Amino acid sequence: MTNWTRRHVLKTGARAAAGAAATASISTRALAQFGPPELLDDVRVRLVISSETESWQSKRVYKPQFGWELLNLNVDPAQVGPESRPVQGFGACFNELGWISLQKLNEGDRESILRELFDPAAGARFTYCRTPIGANDFATEAYSYDETGGDFALRNFSIAHDEKTLVPFIQAALRYQPKLKLWASPWSPPSWMKRNHFYAEAKAYPGMKENGIRPDQIGHEGEDMFIQDPLYFEAYANYFGRYIDAYRAKGISVGMVMPQNEFNSAQNFPSCTWTAEGLTRFLRYLGPRMAERGVDVFFGTLERGNPQLLETAMTDAEVGKFIKGVGVQWAGKNALPAIQHQFPSLLVFQSEQECGDGSNKWSYTSYGWQLMKHYFRSGVSAYLYWNISTADGGMSTWGWAQNSLVSVDSAAKSYRYTHDYYLLKHLTHFVEVGARSLLTSGTCDDVLAFANPDGGVVLLIRNELAHPQRVEVHVRNQAAMVELPADSIGTVSIENTWLI
Repeated sequence: MTNWTRRHVLKTGARAAAGAAATASISTRALAQFGPPELLDDVRVRLVISSETESWQSKRVYKPQFGWELLNLNVDPAQVGPESRPVQGFGACFNELGWISLQKLNEGDRESILRELFDPAAGARFTYCRTPIGANDFATEAYSYDETGGDFALRNFSIAHDEKTLVPFIQAALRYQPKLKLWASPWSPPSWMKRNHFYAEAKAYPGMKENGIRPDQIGHEGEDMFIQDPLYFEAYANYFGRYIDAYRAKGISVGMVMPQNEFNSAQNFPSCTWTAEGLTRFLRYLGPRMAERGVDVFFGTLERGNPQLLETAMTDAEVGKFIKGVGVQWAGKNALPAIQHQFPSLLVFQSEQECGDGSNKWSYTSYGWQLMKHYFRSGVSAYLYWNISTADGGMSTWGWAQNSLVSVDSAAKSYRYTHDYYLLKHLTHFVEVGARSLLTSGTCDDVLAFANPDGGVVLLIRNELAHPQRVEVHVRNQAAMVELPADSIGTVSIENTWLI
């Protein structure tokens, strides 16, 4: 680290003319203080930034230079965060409306998007994605794989509906990333397995599409809508098994399941409420069926900040041995500290980023950064976005507009990558499977740091200020300086050979 004396500062300021070519992105405030910095002409240290007005722009990296408003960021690749777990992967959810939105584009554009999302040598480099078991809120309609009442033998089980949408969507992704991992969860069981014999549990919210539910079919948090009977548990566990088998026959391997999406939430779209006790009873049947197929079982998805819901299942001697992890989303993020403390051996996935309102505004992307930071500082090992692609404002079949990574204009047959996409790419393009999150110190604390398996370091830095901000980065005995534009996110990627 340079020993900055007053004499050295004055000498540095006198080099202004010699460094004029390096001033393109440097703030006038910094130039007025000390003149232009020297470029760090080394391709092993890279800066990419995104803001509301520019996306994925490479910026120059400089040698350290003193400045009164300079922030410092210190990183030691050996200082792994206490809650850190090796990264399992990044991705999003395959939804029916996502595939339909991509069909509105010509083949060249559609393939370009798939390559950008999944090709390991391209953009987001997704490695771990989610898919629904039956209908979710971005399905074309409510459906399951067997709606024949009382069909406990599942003689009428069929994934024919998925063969038009979800199956080709996943197969298209696998062409670019054959090693893509998948996990799945249902939003609702077949309606005949539920007490209300209906796919949903709530009336339409104001402004949303009516679903035809009767007052006596409405469900509530804290009750088991699934019929609590061994005959139904056994049939439903076999339903999961048939799903795994049918998808494998299509060349799609689902390696993990969660028993129910948001099991506390009665929704106007496909949903099913369970108590923690009811879900635990079902897991006694689901665990063995999945173990027979080499499929892991996670608890979740947990959308409430109550860790006792997980504790109910984990303390059941018969069930706990099957649970390898937990999926957490929405308010479930508030349970993370307790989960990590009580069950440190469990993998924790951020299973669905909160979805916004379909406007895809930069302000919501800023909120997404806060979520990302919270989850990784709390020890998650996978981070998944929700909608891959939507068309024309992101409206769901049941009338809820939501954000997406790709926004399609149906009339113009065009598309764009959203702000949320670029935020996610700032993480996934650089951070490898197996990476560990790192502790940092210094005056720059709006940051996430990772050490890749090869020893390289990745830093995601947020500048929420209304003016550019310089940050001096110290890793081991090396130092560099970057400048982040106003209200931006930047990724500094450092190759391992620069640190030797």
